[in-house]
Amino acid sequence: MSERWKLVLLVAAFALAFFLPIENPRVQGALLEGFWLLKDYARQHVLLCLVPAFFIAGAIGRFVSQGAVLRYLGAKASRPLAYGVASVSGSILAVCSCTVLPLFASIYRRGAGLGPATAFLYSGPAINVLAMILTARVLGLQLGLARAIGAVLFAVVVGVLIAFLFRHEEAERQRNGADPFAAAAAAAEQVPRRPWQDASFLATMVAILVLANWGASNQAVGLLAAVYRVHWPLSAALLVALFWMMSRWYSKDELGQWVQATWGFAKQITPLLLVGILVSGWLMGRPGVDAGLMPSSWVASVVGGNSIGANLLSSVVGAFMYFATLTEVPILQTLLGSGMGQGPALALLLSGPALSLPSMLVINSYLGPRKTVAYLSLVVVMATVTGWLYGALFG
Repeated sequence: MSERWKLVLLVAAFALAFFLPIENPRVQGALLEGFWLLKDYARQHVLLCLVPAFFIAGAIGRFVSQGAVLRYLGAKASRPLAYGVASVSGSILAVCSCTVLPLFASIYRRGAGLGPATAFLYSGPAINVLAMILTARVLGLQLGLARAIGAVLFAVVVGVLIAFLFRHEEAERQRNGADPFAAAAAAAEQVPRRPWQDASFLATMVAILVLANWGASNQAVGLLAAVYRVHWPLSAALLVALFWMMSRWYSKDELGQWVQATWGFAKQITPLLLVGILVSGWLMGRPGVDAGLMPSSWVASVVGGNSIGANLLSSVVGAFMYFATLTEVPILQTLLGSGMGQGPALALLLSGPALSLPSMLVINSYLGPRKTVAYLSLVVVMATVTGWLYGALFG
């Protein structure tokens, strides 16, 4: 049977090469568009977003006690507490669906329950204060409030449903030990360091991640504009404080193990992300550029009105398309101007930032295909229904 499959793959590869419509201008543009998107991601998101996220994930895996993770996010933790922490924690992170992945992987491996970990996976990119404010300012207060309320509810509901659907597998995972590096973690918990020191270390890295990626405000005055004017000096000051903590509070062995943990996440996640971004660029192009195999003009033409089909298509396209942090707002502004309905707009806001083809590849490597498909399906279905209801009431 394996030899037959090899033959099928060889024949399929030959047929693809033989019939590949490379002479078609649309195909040529789409192939180039994939590499443009990959270049944009490497320039705009790897150094300031992904790399800090890897180091934060490594620090969670190395310095955060497993007892603390289990107390707040574990399978036996109070459900209101676990889901409350998981959903609210995403509000402080202005990250995309890819940057949140190493953070999700770290808390999941440290023993967080499947439900709370999944809630955090959704909330990280979907519930951040900057995105909510920008949505309300650009797209209107009504749509901004709908996005904020829907995203918080989605994080909790998706987490609860995933935990229920896979409760038997999750119970087995918890019995066998969620963290494959339990021995190293146990050794870390014996280090004579106060909890507030590790908390300060992590909080400083999170603050650097948020400030370094602080976007320009569309107004010259106000808190957002004021922070933007000083976000680089603040980031530099926090970086100095971080190095001071490293030199005073941590031994060389601990720092070396932290770097090893960071490298473990980087080598597992980065290749899948880059391949996924390349394929996403081929299919749909860069945000705002109509050069992918699926024309954005065609998408805009079929998501007008408020039919179930229009909301479903908007949810699916949003789920597979890659959105950098906050870019979904100007994209939707353009689509709404082209005739997109209010319901499909909300459906895209609820599915797009939290999902992307690159993130699905990484999620699959940690959760497996069944849980990944379940997570994708829940987000798409819930976004579709919510968008349809919103369009019926306020469209």
